[in-house]
Amino acid sequence: MKFAHIADVHLGSWREPKLRELNARAFVEAVSRCLSKRVDFVLLAGDLFNTSIPSIESLKLAVTELKRLKDAGIPVYTIAGSHDFSPSGKTMLEVLEEAELLKNVCKGEVADGKLKLHFTTDRKTGAKITGMIGKKGMLEKKYYGDLMHQNLEQEQGFRIFMFHTALSELKPEYMEHMEAAPLSLLPKGFDYYAGGHVHIVKEASISEYRNIVYPGPTFPNSYTELEKLGCGGFYIYDGSSDSRLVYERIELCPVVPISIDCMHKTPQQSTEDILDALAGKEMKDAIVLLRLAGRLETGKTSEVDIKMATDIMHERGACFVMKNTTKLVSKEFEEVKVKADTTEEAERLVVEEHVGQVKSLELTPEAEKGLVHQLMTVLDKEKEEGERQSDYEARIIAEMEKIF
Repeated sequence: MKFAHIADVHLGSWREPKLRELNARAFVEAVSRCLSKRVDFVLLAGDLFNTSIPSIESLKLAVTELKRLKDAGIPVYTIAGSHDFSPSGKTMLEVLEEAELLKNVCKGEVADGKLKLHFTTDRKTGAKITGMIGKKGMLEKKYYGDLMHQNLEQEQGFRIFMFHTALSELKPEYMEHMEAAPLSLLPKGFDYYAGGHVHIVKEASISEYRNIVYPGPTFPNSYTELEKLGCGGFYIYDGSSDSRLVYERIELCPVVPISIDCMHKTPQQSTEDILDALAGKEMKDAIVLLRLAGRLETGKTSEVDIKMATDIMHERGACFVMKNTTKLVSKEFEEVKVKADTTEEAERLVVEEHVGQVKSLELTPEAEKGLVHQLMTVLDKEKEEGERQSDYEARIIAEMEKIF
């Protein structure tokens, strides 16, 4: 028996066209390898799309690639992830299942107040597959609490449980604030646990739980993921091999991280440090990650000549340059710590602490505070159901322009 385990494709997740294209190419490459490796079936452990109602482009790509697998006689078994699912319960996976391009294995019934899951049996191998959906905010945890384990644990044969949940026992330290569930919520004794949701590459066996696997995303979905993972990938399980689990790295282009410590430096010194770091770096067709952090001794953060450095990177053939300056500060804008009983009170105190520091606004203190509160109200608005990230951002920007 040989199968592929893919998760967290997130088609349509990137706003930048070049990164969105790389995200799509990674999924195409994963499908191509499944075909070339002649897997018996594919497990897709949630978040095929980045939103429950994806763009036409993302849907077209998914249909094209799933059809390649179907035409080759390779079935795809899936569960809905936290991004696939919407509050209304609707998901595009239902459309793909109706077209017989994949099969949702989260099927069951309520019996005696408990959730009784059914198995889906793969015709070729006899593998028995079931699983649980993932929802935003760990809302699926209640379903696990109601899950009937006895019928699942007594089933004979090669069993696979698919899940889209963070497990406390496998969660890395840097994800300490991510909500997680204990491994004990999953049924015991399965041969393979196909995980998704947590974007890490991890395989483990703990007590009565063998082969708990997170394959990570097929392509990193954020600056931090590009920094930590470098690339995406997926797993192939081969029951005929001694090394049963093989991680398939999908490296479409190199990732070059550059980190600059700006603590106690001037903007000019920080700019020189960036240029020194670029010397000798090979960055043709690469994604360059430029991270600046620290408190400048003098001047403004805007005086660090990031544009010049970025232009040099592009001239040297960089595919895309991503900048992270969230931890770069100057003395002009120190961190403000306030004590307040409510969020609204904290916001008011922070605004009053900073009012008048931006001289170019040429507003009275009261007018400046009013402007800031209006902008904060707009920025606090959330995405509407099914709204694409690009449309959401365009709407927010349009509302801010009206205020200005």
